[in-house]
Amino acid sequence: MNRPPFRGRGLVTGVGPQTTPASTTPGKVNSSPDGGGTNAIVNPKEIKPESLVKRLEPPSSHHLDAAQGWLGLGDCQSALDELELIDPVMRSHPDVLAVRCDIFTAAMKWPEVVAVAWTLVNLNPDRPSGWVRRSFALHGLKQTQQAFDLLLPAARKFPEIPTIPYNLACYCAQLGKLEEARRWLHQSYEIGNAKMLKLAARYDPDLAPLFASASEI
Repeated sequence: MNRPPFRGRGLVTGVGPQTTPASTTPGKVNSSPDGGGTNAIVNPKEIKPESLVKRLEPPSSHHLDAAQGWLGLGDCQSALDELELIDPVMRSHPDVLAVRCDIFTAAMKWPEVVAVAWTLVNLNPDRPSGWVRRSFALHGLKQTQQAFDLLLPAARKFPEIPTIPYNLACYCAQLGKLEEARRWLHQSYEIGNAKMLKLAARYDPDLAPLFASASEI
C-alpha cells in the first residue's frame, strides 16, 4: 500500500479517483507543530460543546479554506500549520477534524488518521467520512479485519454511498474472502458510477486477487 487511492479521501456521493497529490512527500508532517492541541482532537471529553453547535466563521473558516488549498498543492505541513491558526475552541469542529484527517491521510500518518477519524465518528456518527477514513487508515496499518468490522455497520447506515461497499470489497479481497468481495464490489456498482468504479477496481492493488482468476469483475 504505497499511497492512498481514492477511497480514503473525498467519498460521499461523487466517487472518483482521488490520489495523493504528486508533490506530497509522505510522512513529512508533524502531528502538532506547536506541540499543543492534540488531546482536544483525540479525546472527546476535552472537546468544547461550542465547537459542535456553532458554525465555523471567519477568520477560522478562512484558515480552513487555506488549509484545504495547501493540501491541494501537496503541502501537508503548511495545511496543518493553517489549522493551528484556528480558534482553539473550534479546532474540534467536525469540518476541521475532517480536513485534519485528509492531511494525515495524504501524509500516510495512519495512527493519527485513526485517532482523529475515531473522534469524528463519536462526535458526528451521521457523517460517513469518519467511518471511511478510520477503516482506510486501519487497513494502512495492516489491521484489515478490524477495518472491515468497523466499516460494516456503515453499509447499513449509509446505503447510498458507493465508497463503503467498494472499500468492504477491498478488505474482503485482502482477507481472502473473494466471493464476499465480489458481492460488495457489485453492490458499489449498483449504487455509484459503475463505469468509473470498474475502471478504478481494475487497477486497485487491493482488488488484485479478484482479477487473478477472472478477467471481468
